[in-house]
Amino acid sequence: MADVAAKERKILVAVDEGEESMHALSWCLRNVISENSKDTLVVLYVKPPRAVFSALDGTGYWFSADVIAAMDKHSNDVAECVVEKVKKMCKDLHDVKVETRIEHGDPRDVICQMTEKLGADVLVMGSHGYGLIKRALLGSVSNHCAQNVKCPVLIVKEPKSTSTKN
Repeated sequence: MADVAAKERKILVAVDEGEESMHALSWCLRNVISENSKDTLVVLYVKPPRAVFSALDGTGYWFSADVIAAMDKHSNDVAECVVEKVKKMCKDLHDVKVETRIEHGDPRDVICQMTEKLGADVLVMGSHGYGLIKRALLGSVSNHCAQNVKCPVLIVKEPKSTSTKN
């Protein structure tokens, strides 16, 4: 039993700007991470790719370099905001090593790739709780990852009583 407790685990938590992923991180900190362990917590934020626009949009206006730069700046600001929130949530962890990573691409693919690349022992994700139609249109990131990664996947759902969704 002592060997199990002493094992160094790498726990990957995928986050985005939504409350669901922050709830999953919080749940993980309370229920998965062990104080006085050699665990490494890797918190991954994936910046989605910029929407593809031609230089000329549908109304005949050109997208200037300034508009594209503003879109990129906003994306970077969101990523930094999420990472700062994560750092505040993890500030009281003493023996657990915490790493934050920002990657770029389709979250479904990047999360699966990073889980493999980092050798994660478990992947923790939040669930957006989309309905059937929305999930069919947008695809479920958590479902895709659960089907495609080799390690166990823990999908944390917000309790209905705290959720603001109908």
